Amino acid sequence: MSALIAETRSVQRNPLDLVEKLAVANDWPFHRQSDEELAAEIAGQWCHYKLWFAWAPELAVMHISCALDMKIPSKRRKQVYELLALANDKLWIGHFDLWAEEGLPVFRHAVLFRDGMRASNELVEDLVDIAVVECERFYPAFQFVVWGGKAPAEAMLAALLETEGEA
Repeated sequence: MSALIAETRSVQRNPLDLVEKLAVANDWPFHRQSDEELAAEIAGQWCHYKLWFAWAPELAVMHISCALDMKIPSKRRKQVYELLALANDKLWIGHFDLWAEEGLPVFRHAVLFRDGMRASNELVEDLVDIAVVECERFYPAFQFVVWGGKAPAEAMLAALLETEGEA
């Protein structure tokens, strides 16, 4: 059984090749550190998002992280952890986390490529789109908590307020 798994994994194409093509096509600054890591930057409405992709061929898993350009002061970490839990309740795909060492909020997701499933241009585009859209959606809530001093629940309500009609 393990020989079959090893054989299947050995023919698995590296999805980071598709990520690199997407970065080139969109003129995103990127750096391919190795066959298993790629970093890119995307301009959003609120900030520049730092994307990091990792490929683990032995597990057939690609991981994507999208960091918000916002350092969380240690005095606000407790409130940010509460905000992370509230935000994660609203997500279908991926989750928010805090890179404690860097103090950065980050959206994370991993995709398993097994049983002949391969990465496609559309899948890679969707993964990047989901990461950036979710970061854009919740960025104001992080700002309200970190710089506005709002309570996490209040920040979440204000950030996700949907306006109706025209002013």
